[in-house]
Amino acid sequence: MSNMIKTEHLRYAYQIGTQEKVKFVLDDIDLSISPGEFVAVLGHNGCGKSTLAKHFNALLLPAGGTVYVGGMDTKDEAHYWEFRKNVGMVFQNPDNQIVATVVEEDVAFAPENLGVPSDEIRKRVDEALKTVDMYELRRHAPHLLSGGQKQRVAIAGAIAMEPKCIVFDEPTAMLDPKGRKEVIDTIVKLKEEKHMTVVLITHYMEEAVRADRVVVMDKGKVLRNDVPRNVFSDVKFMKSLGLDVPQVTELCYRLAKDGINIRSDVMTVAECVDELIKLL
Repeated sequence: MSNMIKTEHLRYAYQIGTQEKVKFVLDDIDLSISPGEFVAVLGHNGCGKSTLAKHFNALLLPAGGTVYVGGMDTKDEAHYWEFRKNVGMVFQNPDNQIVATVVEEDVAFAPENLGVPSDEIRKRVDEALKTVDMYELRRHAPHLLSGGQKQRVAIAGAIAMEPKCIVFDEPTAMLDPKGRKEVIDTIVKLKEEKHMTVVLITHYMEEAVRADRVVVMDKGKVLRNDVPRNVFSDVKFMKSLGLDVPQVTELCYRLAKDGINIRSDVMTVAECVDELIKLL
């Protein structure tokens, strides 16, 4: 399989009110995501990020163009179950995804509905909870967990379906810094250890830095599609869209503007420290 997900001239529109007017929120999107790749999608609210994500497992179907998942056209109704099995989704609010009163029962919910045998469900649940470091809390009540722990339970539920790809739609938006770190560390672990394809929609640039590739959207179009270093080093471009860059990138950008000879493509604290030491 050369592409896990591929869109060709994808367009999608929402009807405005009761009028016949339509607003295209996706306009001629061409995008390819390879198996095992970690892609971050950035852009303002309303730019089409979440609408794009919902096309990746046929929650939405194109108004124009084509979306392929595992080489199959999402408009082919015969493969709907395959799309949903191959591409899992995790949303902002974990409380909206947790349906059981015990952690391990919640993780087992999706495999049970897929008709997976009991022994296999037990194996999948245990493995998924261990992957997200929640195995020790498997018999706890989800409502007693922290936000980050709840989100990791939601991720375990997606993993238990054994998808080839998981799409995360702003999974850390409702979490504190500790919870955000727990969730992003889990997402990176899925990519590095499970070789899973990951699509992350986020407003946090420090999270996007950890991706293999960054896609920047605005007004329904893809404006940039490149490695994080190339995207974030173009600070003027990001600011022109009203988007941030990582804090250390912003610091080095301001120092360079003041005439200090420092790299403009710094993305991590360690890189920033190294550059500052050279100046001392």
